[in-house]
Amino acid sequence: MKHTCTLTVRTYECDSYGHVNNAVYLQYLEYARMEFLKDSGFDYTAFRKAGFGLVVARVCITYKMPALFGDELTIVTTPLRFRGAFGVFQQEVFRKDALLATAEVSWFCVNSEGKPTPLPPEFSLKTLEPSA
Repeated sequence: MKHTCTLTVRTYECDSYGHVNNAVYLQYLEYARMEFLKDSGFDYTAFRKAGFGLVVARVCITYKMPALFGDELTIVTTPLRFRGAFGVFQQEVFRKDALLATAEVSWFCVNSEGKPTPLPPEFSLKTLEPSA
């Protein structure tokens, strides 16, 4: 399942060159992944109360063009892989039709001790599977 969300660049997210600071893209990508989960029906609050968490293990971002104050950005999140405790998302950041950045984000499900554990069946989502 491909998921799309939008946001608008705020002034405080820009650096002295007037571009969105590279580190802010991590926040944009996190926001888009959480919107993906929410729109998929994933109850993150219940998941956390049950003693589980989702942690990012690796992010590889390629910046292609800068985003600027006032830009409306669209972030497309697509599951690439999912198996047990591990998954990978591809994320793309667009301004209209212009591709600004791409990212591959690897994540794990962890238990209350921080150990990787398969996603519990009651929180399993078909939308995490690449073919969904």
